[in-house]
Formats: sequence, structure tokens, C-alpha cells
Amino acid sequence: MSKDDEFNKIDTNKDGYISRDEYANASKSAGVEKEKLNWFLRLITLGDRFDIKDFWDRVKKSIVEFVILVFGVTVSFGIEQQGGVSDNRADGIENLENLREEVGKMIAYTDEYIGQIDWVTELYQKQYNRWEQDNDSVFIDWQLDEEEPDGKYYFAPMGFYVQRDPFDPPRVSFDAIKLDGTFRLMPKEVGLKMTEIYDGTELKYLIENTGKNEERYVQQFVDRIANKWVYDLPWVDVDYNEFWIENRKYIQNDKFIKYNLYKRLDLWQYSVKEQLQSYKSSLIESTKLLDSVIEVRESEFEFIWWVLNPKD
Repeated sequence: MSKDDEFNKIDTNKDGYISRDEYANASKSAGVEKEKLNWFLRLITLGDRFDIKDFWDRVKKSIVEFVILVFGVTVSFGIEQQGGVSDNRADGIENLENLREEVGKMIAYTDEYIGQIDWVTELYQKQYNRWEQDNDSVFIDWQLDEEEPDGKYYFAPMGFYVQRDPFDPPRVSFDAIKLDGTFRLMPKEVGLKMTEIYDGTELKYLIENTGKNEERYVQQFVDRIANKWVYDLPWVDVDYNEFWIENRKYIQNDKFIKYNLYKRLDLWQYSVKEQLQSYKSSLIESTKLLDSVIEVRESEFEFIWWVLNPKD
């Protein structure tokens, strides 16, 4: 049918103009009446007539809308999920860097503590070796000090015997990571190594030996003074050099105090020192592990949220 025939069919009054009524009647007359359709076509027919062209137009429109809807939901979900993964990755890298910085501080602290133990062990070993000497200054030592009149500062090492310094390396970053729940974001091997460093047996033994065990010897020393010396001597004040000079023979004969010193030296020399060296070695191993993992993470390239060259 030509376009002129279609126009003439719609222009029923032949006035050369299609009115609203003529257009509505033409639209209404398009298609097959619903009563003449089978049950399936009647089921999917909207209105009182079935037009195959209109039907396929609606089908195509529905398909396009469905595809757009599914694609939009999928993309939105993917973006949200990938954004979460990216945030976790950033948190994981930050945790690694914070731990690396803190382990560096732990190594510095351990080195300083080793130097302190070496110094105090040498000081009290010297005192123990001199214990039996027949000299009123047997309990007096000295060190160079330009502010003193003769350039020397004299002191009684046993007068500082009650001082302690339990091993307590920094652990703020590690505790914060465990507290905020991002510990799970670290690689498994890093998590295991960090748990060993911060909560392992090496550190626990160090804390126990420099804490509770050393405190026991200090407390025995304090109790000996309180329960015996104060009753046997005319005056007791361990802060004064004169006390150690005037009472040196009495103190030399107190075998309990000498044995207490021997046990504390033994703890420093054969337990604490070895544990410090072993713990330092573990710390150095952990820095190598952290450095390698951080290097891998930094070599990856992330575009928006996607890692384009993952190394895992």
C-alpha cells in the first residue's frame, strides 16, 4: 500500500486533512480484534486489539530497559565492592608502613637496652669481684665528672641496687591495628611474624626476667635491710657513701647480700643478654619481611580502584 492510499484510508471525509478523531479511529482500527485471538495472544494483549508491530516495539523497549537496569545494578555493585577492596588495600599498606616504623624503634630501644645491661653488668661484676678486699672503699666506685672538684664522681654501686628498668619496647601501632580490626588485612606471613614479635615467647621471657624475676632479687635486698641491718647497725642510709665506708666489714660478712648479687648477675649475664640478642635478631628478620612486602605493594599500579599489575 502506498503512502497516498494510507492517507486516504485515514482521511475518511476526504477533506485532505487528518483530524484528531480520524487519527484516533485509525489507531483504534489497527490490529486484530482481541476476540479473534487465541488465548495466549489475548493474555499478552493490552487494549481491545492486537498489533504485531506495537507488540514487538514494546518487547524491544522492555528488553532495552531490562538490560540497562541489570547493567546499572551490576556496575554499581562492582564499583562499591571494588571501592571497598581498594580502601582495604590502602589500610593494609598503611599498617605495614606503621609496623615497619615501629619495629625500627624497637630495634633502637633494644640496642639501647643491651648497652645499658652491658654497663650495669660490668659495674656490679666489678663490685662482686672486689667484695672480699680489705679496703674501706671496697663498696665505693667512681666515674669521670668535670663538675666534681677532682674530676671524679664517687658513688656506692650497691646504693643504686634497688633501681630496675623492665624491658618494655614500643607497641602502640600493633595494638592499634588489632583494636581497629585491620590486622586481618595483612598478608598471612606478616601477621604471623608480627604476632611472634609482639606476643611471642621471646618477648614474654624478656619481660618476665627483667620484671618479676629481677624484682624478686631487689625485694630480697630491701627486706634484708629492713629486717636485719636496721637492727644491727647504728644507722642505715644506702644513699650516703659514708654508710658503705663505715659499715663495709659488716656488709662484707653478710653472705646473703653477696649471694643475692651473684644471682642477679647470673640473670643478666646468662639469661637477659642472650634473650636480648635473640630478640634483636628476630626484629631484624621482621624488618626484612616488612621491607619486601612494602616494596611489592609500592611497585603495584592502581588505576582508580583497580590494581593493574598485582604481585600476589
